[in-house]
Amino acid sequence: MVAYSFKKRFGPPILAGTKAQTIRTDRKRHARQGEELQLYTGMRTRHCTLLGRPTCLSVMPVRLCFSERSATELFEVGGEHLGPTAMDAFARADGFADVEDMARFWWAEHPPEEGDRIAFKGVLIRWQPLVAAPALPIAAE
Repeated sequence: MVAYSFKKRFGPPILAGTKAQTIRTDRKRHARQGEELQLYTGMRTRHCTLLGRPTCLSVMPVRLCFSERSATELFEVGGEHLGPTAMDAFARADGFADVEDMARFWWAEHPPEEGDRIAFKGVLIRWQPLVAAPALPIAAE
């Protein structure tokens, strides 16, 4: 079982079933398909709250690039490049209002050490939504 902690803002969409994925940097051990996950807010604090224990549906490579010139330059999920409409759907499925909101979050939380571009490579982990929710479209255009 693998545990993931989320910022407080992501708790409500996870509980509502509208956020059923997370983007994470590579690490020694991520969840595997079929494995139970533990989803928390405030992990390692006295405000730690278990949101749920869903089943991992998939783990796939993801690449994201954001620049200050344009909110998004590249979204690649599982080797597939996403077009503008799919990028926006992806951002919404990840708990953001839209792709611009996602870009602002990444600039605030993961600014580049230098330059005007964030280039991220990691994994996308999807799980069974905690409650029945509409399908989360992430198809390439």
